[in-house]
Amino acid sequence: MVFIAAFAALFSPFSSTIYYPALQPLAQELHVSNSLITLTITTFLFFQGLAPAFIGAFSDASGRRPAYLVCFIIYMAANIGLALQKNYAALLVLRCVQSSGSSGTVALANAVVADVSLPHERGRWMGWANAAGLLGPTIGPIIGGLLSQYLGWRAIFWFLTIFGGVYLLPILFFFPESCRNVVGNGARRPLKWDQCFLDPLLQKRIDAEPSTMCPPIAPHPLRFPNPLKTFVVFLEKEACLILIASSFYFAGFYGLMACLPSQFEENYHLNSLQIGLCFLASGIGGSLAALISGRLMDKNFRRHARKLGLDARDTRRIRSLSSFPIEAARLEIALPLVVVGAAMILAFGWVMHFRVYLAGPLIFLFFIGFTLTGAFTIMTTLIVDLFPEKPATAAAAGNMSRCWLGAGATAVVVPMIERIGMGWTSTFIAGLWIVWVPALMAVVRWGPGMRKRKEEKLKSREERRG
Repeated sequence: MVFIAAFAALFSPFSSTIYYPALQPLAQELHVSNSLITLTITTFLFFQGLAPAFIGAFSDASGRRPAYLVCFIIYMAANIGLALQKNYAALLVLRCVQSSGSSGTVALANAVVADVSLPHERGRWMGWANAAGLLGPTIGPIIGGLLSQYLGWRAIFWFLTIFGGVYLLPILFFFPESCRNVVGNGARRPLKWDQCFLDPLLQKRIDAEPSTMCPPIAPHPLRFPNPLKTFVVFLEKEACLILIASSFYFAGFYGLMACLPSQFEENYHLNSLQIGLCFLASGIGGSLAALISGRLMDKNFRRHARKLGLDARDTRRIRSLSSFPIEAARLEIALPLVVVGAAMILAFGWVMHFRVYLAGPLIFLFFIGFTLTGAFTIMTTLIVDLFPEKPATAAAAGNMSRCWLGAGATAVVVPMIERIGMGWTSTFIAGLWIVWVPALMAVVRWGPGMRKRKEEKLKSREERRG
């Protein structure tokens, strides 16, 4: 289940980066400037942040499978339109629709991991979920470069249409419903229209072990999603600090990725395929980081549990302890990665500024991908830990803040580089990343107290209602 959900999550970053090598051909064919064609990346990111607010709330209430079906239908329809469009306005609008369809899969992958994993093993599974998603930025530009150079930019969108249709099949046939609001602990079968081929096999296992049955759950009809539930996550002080900090890290990283095609073409005179190959460096580093950071998170979680005399597998007891330092267990791994990542992007900007031999920027891209992706994975896991009752909504809140700030970054990064140069732009980004380190340290220090006060307020509110 995790692997199916994880590879579904690659559609959003894959659809974004496969488009990068076609930016220049599209600008020339549609007769628009580089700034206008870059705007299609900005709007993609805006809807990449907005759409999961609806999909996350919908999936937490009505199930993961219906949410996947909605995402892929919208996604494939948008790709068909993009392959057939002939003007800039249609390109801009349909890229927004494409983003709306694909972006929900990222929040859904995190939600599925939360459905089927326990806190002491969640880091490892979140690592796999993020590693698969990072294949998008890795292989997207390569495939986009090949298709754009040899078949034309329209082939990119026909490829995405076919890819989406083919991948929907294993979700329909082999992916069981996991949302706890629908199936409880997995012992209750969903409605027939929400079942896959595996459900009869699961039911046989349940029938053989009646003790696994959970109390009956009322049938859950489809509901119109309430995106306001996503904004409620920002009202929690601890979550807000984590979301804003991770958003600045993501914005700097994504802004850097968006300017790479024009910078590599200008500085090193690379073609579309060669530019796509350059993205391999950050993608490989990011995939490795997601796997390694996940295991480090689990190891650090067990270390903190032992310090408190607890068994890390005793999930109920750990969840009942509001003083358990889940923030420290996660962020102690993330903070060093952020600091090193800031140093790497600083070095990358200046080697690009002085046009050092191509191997230099690629080496720094690898370490940027490694450090920042590791930090993203950890902070995403922590947000899900803080909201176990609505993981898709919490993940959607993180996606929203990161993508909206990332959209702003992609809009200003090219003019900023043209005005002050790549070196000073990277210096500014590195400085912003370091500024938010104290905020994460504050979460480590005062986060457990914030959670305890939140739980006391909820408890007193329930008592008054009772």
